[in-house]
Amino acid sequence: MLQFQPYGFGQQVCNTSLGVMAYYTPVAAPWRLVAGDGQHLPPIVFLHSLGGGSSAYEWSKVYPAFASSYRVVAPDLIGWGQSTHPARDYFIDDYFTMLREFLETLAAPAVVAASSLTAGIMVRLAIQRPDLIAGLFLVCPSGYGEPGADYSRGIAAQLAGTPGIDRLLYTLGAANEFAVRNFLENFLFADRARLTQEMVSAYLASAQQFNAEYAALASLKGNLCFDLGQFMPQLQVPTFITWGDRSRFGSPSLGRRLVSLNSDVVKAFWAIPNVGVLPHLEAPATTIGLLQAALTQLHF
Repeated sequence: MLQFQPYGFGQQVCNTSLGVMAYYTPVAAPWRLVAGDGQHLPPIVFLHSLGGGSSAYEWSKVYPAFASSYRVVAPDLIGWGQSTHPARDYFIDDYFTMLREFLETLAAPAVVAASSLTAGIMVRLAIQRPDLIAGLFLVCPSGYGEPGADYSRGIAAQLAGTPGIDRLLYTLGAANEFAVRNFLENFLFADRARLTQEMVSAYLASAQQFNAEYAALASLKGNLCFDLGQFMPQLQVPTFITWGDRSRFGSPSLGRRLVSLNSDVVKAFWAIPNVGVLPHLEAPATTIGLLQAALTQLHF
């Protein structure tokens, strides 16, 4: 949402076959002096995760650090934030489509920073379309369908897939301030003292968008789950992985296993201490430094 974006950033839109995608990019001082300035810079795309209330805001404490030297682009994916919210079920091919079409509009290979399930989806898209991607910076990547940890088989996914219960679950568990704060404090952050009211407000505003429940429930039902380990050996795009060592959605050991499946392509693995699944929101300064290190190695 535009009201939660950093100083000098504005909202623009592009059309995809699934609807209109809103994205945020530097448009004014101090980053840009005239309209359209910065289009020649190498693009970096920041992609949010797929949990209730997610939006481009998730990366907003990181991407201003790159606005002077790169073409920063941070979309609200279809079904999230202020992008179109089609009243439909969502499957992984829908995310391949919207991300592919969005990246094609950039007209140059981009470094993509992505988190959680979206990071896992980007691994698969990079296998399909390596021409669109100059490098991957992945935060806690997962398909949530790994052996022994398949979310789609759990009780939460079963409840989210039950008509009637699904909407109630979303209303009570994601679309009110108490639920948003509780989820951020107890599941996404390692240290609740780092959570601000602005963060709660941004997640709540996204969760309360009209038809926001459709994309969120598709994730909760397990529609998007897959075993990321099956795809890692096929990846050829240079990749960097970082992990909050107190993530409640997969431990650093999962990340190290993913690295072991393709250690030639994964150039570095960094575990950040005392941080949860969103280090880019909970510890943005550290995340900025690691992304800068990755860009240096990519000569990007």
